[in-house]
Amino acid sequence: MDNNMFSQIDFGPINDYLNDDDVTDISYSNGGQVWIKTLSKGIFRVERPEINNALMEKLAFQCANVMGKAFNAAHPFLDAEGAELRLNFLHDSIAKNGIGCVIRKTPAKIRLEKDKILQDKYITLEVHDFLVKCIEGHANIIVCGETGSGKTEFVKYLGSKIKENEKIITVEDTLELHLDRIYPTRDIVAMKTNNIASYTDVLVACMRQNPKWILLSEVRSAEAVLAIRNAISSGHYILSTIHADKAESIPNRMYSLLETNQDIDQFLKSIYRYVQLGVYIRGYQDKETKKFVREIAGVTEFYVDENNNAKFNNIYLKGVDGKVSKKNPTKYLLDYLSAQGVILDEHCICPPSPLTDASDGSNDEKQIDSNTMTQQGSNIGLNQQMNSNQIGQTIPTQKVNQINSQSVLTQPNQNFQKQVMSTQNASTQKLNSNFQPNLQNRNLVNGVSVQSNPINQTVNPPLKAEEKVEIIF
Repeated sequence: MDNNMFSQIDFGPINDYLNDDDVTDISYSNGGQVWIKTLSKGIFRVERPEINNALMEKLAFQCANVMGKAFNAAHPFLDAEGAELRLNFLHDSIAKNGIGCVIRKTPAKIRLEKDKILQDKYITLEVHDFLVKCIEGHANIIVCGETGSGKTEFVKYLGSKIKENEKIITVEDTLELHLDRIYPTRDIVAMKTNNIASYTDVLVACMRQNPKWILLSEVRSAEAVLAIRNAISSGHYILSTIHADKAESIPNRMYSLLETNQDIDQFLKSIYRYVQLGVYIRGYQDKETKKFVREIAGVTEFYVDENNNAKFNNIYLKGVDGKVSKKNPTKYLLDYLSAQGVILDEHCICPPSPLTDASDGSNDEKQIDSNTMTQQGSNIGLNQQMNSNQIGQTIPTQKVNQINSQSVLTQPNQNFQKQVMSTQNASTQKLNSNFQPNLQNRNLVNGVSVQSNPINQTVNPPLKAEEKVEIIF
């Protein structure tokens, strides 16, 4: 069924919703109840008395005649599918409260735009750029969420980021992606499964077409699960969707779709090894604005470590209360992308704090309380001032050994500080030319910064108890 066939059908007042880009689904049931699903408001009921059983029966018979099918008590189900529209009817012989119908719009366009989804807080900038880089680096990604959360739309958006010279094959049982129509000049093959061509048959044909990417609209059967695993293990890259309540549960959800007694550990390790990322999309009705909100609520990395253990790393999580937790990707994902020619900053999600050591190897987001920040900021300011004045003199090792292990022995002597400040210009010229300040190893003695491990050390006998420590300029 194509658009020319739909042009012969009289939709009547339903055209108002078919021509509205904000409307995604139209549902008719229960003897005259019309429910609309939109991108902005979600699902709500509308009063349209002219949309009734008589109109819906007329519409169903028109679709049946155009398609050459019967729609009656002997054939109570009717599916009609076009390029951008999909209809499903239930005959009143089985729907006892009246004919039922669902119309879903599948337009051939990318509904998601970067500026708009950032403005709507659908996704954060760092997560957006991270996922785009992962597409560039050929990461296998599976998007999960509930029905109507927008999984297919996000796969279409990610698919739009695939390089123009990389061949794409879409495999669907119901046409929804329409990438071939969105990008008519690109090397894209749109394949549809049916009773004759199964997922397995289509995947075998895909291999012979030599694609770079295989996009499956949804993983909903054991055949689709095995098709994905076989496609990835043969060196192709995958974008697909699945029904799951969180990203980290995607491998287990895929296993639950299998109808065999395959070893769970072996299967899960194969998924953790070949699928790099899972993305969870949440859709809900906002209590304040009354609008239907969609958002990226989880990005999870899957990997198998050196000990052959299947693990996951929650790179981004957003709770229903709005709290966000973030971690940087592990070395396994960074190495994978690097092998594909994409170099990703190891702190791309959680930039290191300027007050923290960025080389500590931690993936956790750094959080510093206000007291710690104030104290560390004061120390940094003090060290910078000492470094600029070149006061950090070196005390011979044998004399430093006599100093108590505490960093500061006594309160700074104000007269001595004045003397040091008055002679600092002269003392600077006498500094050891090999001396290089090390802020991390400095201690304070009578207000003067000293070097506990000077470069040119000499071994001298320990000081006697009565000897005093004196600073040599």
